[in-house]
Amino acid sequence: MRKSKLARFAELDTFTNVLQNFNILEPVVVNNKKEVVDPKGKWHDMIFRNQNPIVLELACGKGEYTCNMALADKSKNFIGVDIKGNRMHRGAKRALLEHIDNAFFLRTDINIIETFIGPNEISEIWITFPDPHLKTGKFLKRLTSPRFLEKYKNILQPDGIIHLKTDDPTLYEYTLEVIKEEGHRLIYADDDIYTKPLVNPFLEIKTYYEGMHLAEGRKIKYVAFRLKA
Repeated sequence: MRKSKLARFAELDTFTNVLQNFNILEPVVVNNKKEVVDPKGKWHDMIFRNQNPIVLELACGKGEYTCNMALADKSKNFIGVDIKGNRMHRGAKRALLEHIDNAFFLRTDINIIETFIGPNEISEIWITFPDPHLKTGKFLKRLTSPRFLEKYKNILQPDGIIHLKTDDPTLYEYTLEVIKEEGHRLIYADDDIYTKPLVNPFLEIKTYYEGMHLAEGRKIKYVAFRLKA
């Protein structure tokens, strides 16, 4: 492991806007003081100290989307979730330096997301350019698979919306198929969003990698849906 990577991990440990879980088999999170804390059901009061709606970004990577959504809408709180602390470091540090107080980061495996977030705490979920898991037999790892949607149901408000933004046609079509087969409520789907007016202001946000995708001629796709009751 390079020294710079070790330094980022060490610095991440000191950030006041990050909670970290280091082992899926030990489902606890610690703060910057190395104290074990329990944020489940307490995100409004303990973390954000307001009652504004909370938006979750899953597989947030470097936190670009989380930070930019938080800057675009101060009336909401945003949590970026990822297991890769090395990547998360950039977004978390930016949020501190730019005083983006409505952005927070949770380092954990999404498989245990329900351990740290309580029922009805989340108003929206954004899944932006996740790994499409195209290899044979890996579809259960897709973040829009029925297995994960069941997890989201346990933290999402009944009228909460799930958003998928992707450049991958397989993941896009798979998600539409899951929505249909599972009886979820499709709100909107578009396989080339930038050819027409955007239906959600957050779609205007472009990450570094999205810029690369567009430069390569890839089409950006978007799906919004609600889970069935």
